[in-house]
This record gives sequence, structure tokens and C-alpha cells, in this order.
Amino acid sequence: MTAAQAGAPTAPASATETFSHVTCPFCGIRCDDLEIVRKGQNLTINRNGCETAKAGFERSFSPVQPRVAGKPVALADAIAAAADHIKHAQHPAFGGLGTDVDGVRAIMSIADKAGGVVDHAYSEAQFRNFKVLQTSGWFLTTMTEARNRADLFIFASDVHKFHPRFFERVVCAEKSMFSDNPPKRTIVFVGEDYDTSAAVGPRIGEVVHIRCANDRIGEVMSALRMRHKGVPLASNDVAGVPVSEIDAVLAHCHAASYGVVVWVPPGLDFPNADLTVHQISEFVKDLNVTQRFAGLSLGGNEGASSAGSVCAWQSGYPLRVSYQTGKPIHDAELYAIPNMIASRSTDCLVWLASFTPDLSPPDTDIPTVVLGCVDLKMPREPEVYIPVGTPGIDHRGQLVRCDSVVSLPLRNLGRNSGLPSAPEVLAAIQAAL
Repeated sequence: MTAAQAGAPTAPASATETFSHVTCPFCGIRCDDLEIVRKGQNLTINRNGCETAKAGFERSFSPVQPRVAGKPVALADAIAAAADHIKHAQHPAFGGLGTDVDGVRAIMSIADKAGGVVDHAYSEAQFRNFKVLQTSGWFLTTMTEARNRADLFIFASDVHKFHPRFFERVVCAEKSMFSDNPPKRTIVFVGEDYDTSAAVGPRIGEVVHIRCANDRIGEVMSALRMRHKGVPLASNDVAGVPVSEIDAVLAHCHAASYGVVVWVPPGLDFPNADLTVHQISEFVKDLNVTQRFAGLSLGGNEGASSAGSVCAWQSGYPLRVSYQTGKPIHDAELYAIPNMIASRSTDCLVWLASFTPDLSPPDTDIPTVVLGCVDLKMPREPEVYIPVGTPGIDHRGQLVRCDSVVSLPLRNLGRNSGLPSAPEVLAAIQAAL
């Protein structure tokens, strides 16, 4: 793929260029206010950003060649080898899905043709949400609505750990769309071992900590529901939290003009965590009978929100979809790629990871084709490895934000890496099938 095809700047690679209003592809909240300076092939964040963005944009770049059986080959030969593995597989699995909207569309297309399964590396976390949406529904808000209207935030996950700029961009914003001097916000943290350092500034009012084990957050939310309905509790504490503290949080909820409960699905990493999401969602519904309250689910790193959205609008299902019968069939357990690898029900794994080096493919002896960034960590040498560019650095693209209401454009920052995009490689593989 040439620089012109990718929409790259035409300046020589040694030139220095500054890019404004850059969207960060390395976190689900998609901050779009970064200023990036490129000098040669090196990128530096000049303004805004966070440690996650810095790790993504500023990591060093060293070109690598495609490999087949561990030996360097031409790109065309690697594409032919990848196509051969997929063509002869009975039930290929397409996983990782660390890519942009066009990359997921390309994966969906090739899976349809090859009779394969589509599943994201972070699906286990996403299905904590999907199960609730499928069975009982919810009230959700958006990041913009929360920034401009909310006067109460309840955090049921360690948001700062997963999204370092969420407080800066949403919670601590000193102005809103409707006022240059909006009221202070009450902040409630439910859980333990959270990084609460970002809950500071002139916009922040009272900060409340409800300390309980994270796998018991659902019990606290259930107790809030019961107290809201006037149901007495049989104990003086719930999950180690005194009922008086639960009542105090409920009083904050009743006093709020617009309350928001925020959680991050990967942060609810314990068995049956979908039940916690269910209790959060039902509490929000209960409050909405008489006032305005909403949930806000974050997450979406490594392109997870884009994968879920694209799969849903193309197949009607939220990932874990098989095309083996010629039509999309969804099963959240049967078509989970970790389960397929464990049961040997797939005979070819195609792994896509174009954002960070940390979305490693599983350590398996099942024949594996990897389309990944040049510094991707791999537990073993795959049968085929094709280095691909990173959307938002090496080529243009689009990513769906974690609240699933907007897709943001990704820039080509003109690094002139010479790397093809994942959609381009996947199209070539599909043409060879």
C-alpha cells in the first residue's frame, strides 16, 4: 500500500509535521483532541494524551518481514500461505479482532466465505453486557450526555485503570454545554482497590467510598434496589457495607437531577459478573420511574466496541457467530474461541491484532495465521505471520466509541512504515480462497 493510497502526507519521512485533533485508537473512549508530532518515523504526543496513548503512539518502530514457518518471505507468498491454511480448514476461527471498522468488515466477509467463526479477544467481558441486553434490556446514556447533564456519578469499576482520561474528559469538565458554571458533582465509588486520584478539581463535590469486594458489588446494588422500594433488610450490613452507608448513597440518588452508574466490563472479572451488570441495570430502571438515571458502560479497548457493532449490524448477533452452515448462527459458549481451542473444534486460527503488542494470540498447536503489529508478543511462532499497519498511525480508519453512538475517524500520521493495512491483506487472502 502506497502513502498516497493510505491518504498519507506527502512530506519526506525525515520532515517534522504536527497533527492536531488526532483520535487515539488505543482506548475505548476515543479521545480526539491529541496533538502529535512526527519526526521521521517517530511520533511524540505534544498535547493531551495519557500513559495509554503514549505507550501506543510513541513506541519504537522497526520494520519486519512476513514469515511462513518462521522464515522471511514476500508478502504475496505469505498471503498465499494464509489462504491455503484457511481454504483447507473445516472450521476456521477468526479471533483477536484488534482492528478498525473496515478490518472487522473484512473479517466478516472472509469468515462468511470460509465458513468460519468470528469472536473478539475481549468477548468474555463484552458478554457480561450482552447477556443483560438480550434478557432484560437497560437504560444507557452517552459520554456527551453524562458530561453535560450528570450531577451524580456512581462508579462500579476502576474506570481510571482502563480509561485514564475519562475523569478529565467527562467527570471533571469545568464547563458543560448548558452552563459555564455548572453545579458540583457527587462521586460514589463502589468496590475496592480503585484508583480514585482523578476525582479532583473545582467540579467535584462530595466523594463517597463504599468499600466492598468487587465480586459483591451486585449485592450492594441489589440492596440499593430493595431500600429504594422500601423493603427492610434482614441484616445490618450487606457485603460488609453498613446499611446506613447504603441508605446515604440512596439519598444521593434521590437528590440527583441526572445520575449515572458507570462500569467497565473487563473490570468485572469474576464468575457470573453479568449478574452484577443486571443489578446495576435494574436499579437504573427502578429509579427511572420517578427521576432521570442512566447507565454508562465503557471498555471497548483493542477495537472491541467496533467488533461488536460491526458483527451485530452485519449478522444480527453480537459476536461468537459461525458461518459453517452458510448462514450466521450465534452461540455464546459454543463459538467462544477459547472454548473452541480447548475442545479442538477449530482446525485453523486466524488472529488479528493491529493496535498494541499485548493482544497476544493463544498458545496453541492449532495452525495459526497472525496479522499483527510489528511488535506483537507471540507465545510461539505461528505458521504464517503478516505484519500490518496500525489504524490511526499507518493508515486511515474508523473506530466505534465505547458508548456505541458514534464512530470517530482515524488519521494517517505519515510514518511511511510501508506496512499494508489489515483490510487490504484480508481482501487479498479472500481473493485467493
